[in-house]
Amino acid sequence: MKNRLSVPRGKVAALFVDLQEEHRRDPRYLVEDYGAILANAAHLQAVARGLAVPVIHCAYIVDPASTRPFHPMMPDGTSAFSDKDDPLTALCPESGPADGEDVLVKSEASAFGDGRLEALLRGRGIEWLFVSGVWTEACVDATVKDAVARGFRVALVKDACGSGTSAMHRTGILNLANRLYGGAVVETGQACRLLRGETVDAWMVEGAVPLRYRADSIDALYREL
Repeated sequence: MKNRLSVPRGKVAALFVDLQEEHRRDPRYLVEDYGAILANAAHLQAVARGLAVPVIHCAYIVDPASTRPFHPMMPDGTSAFSDKDDPLTALCPESGPADGEDVLVKSEASAFGDGRLEALLRGRGIEWLFVSGVWTEACVDATVKDAVARGFRVALVKDACGSGTSAMHRTGILNLANRLYGGAVVETGQACRLLRGETVDAWMVEGAVPLRYRADSIDALYREL
């Protein structure tokens, strides 16, 4: 359901989840349309910086010596993804941190896992968190659900998120939209307008699981968000 939405100035932050080089250079973990996702993320960052909105970055980096049970490992003992010694864990430069911006290294899906992000947001009086990143159905999903559970309102920037395929991304967004209580699904242009203090028409969940998609309706429902 589309509703008129504005967000309070001074109580907003923008979070960028795992926009790392492995998603465009490691054949095992390529993100579809990653160039467009990075460009949208960079545009959102530029607007946020111009308005003194806090910009926070996360990077998924795994230390094989302290992995969780069942973590996928390579025969040589390195992590199957995001290994601490892999240079492809670096954040992509076009959407990477500016001087003084927070970079949180994490070793699990959610950016809220170790408590640092929540403390950072609480300390700045943040109520709304604009979220961009990859993969939609994995680290973005876990981060958004944890944000909502902690009482933050989330603006999920759908065209600044992505996954291994368009289908994975779109179903991931639809699944999150069904349970994005207190938040909204927006596109980059809408997100930028909201940061500037404007009011936009944004998709916000009403009722219980309103998006009952089938294989033949995924694309249409995604476009309507």
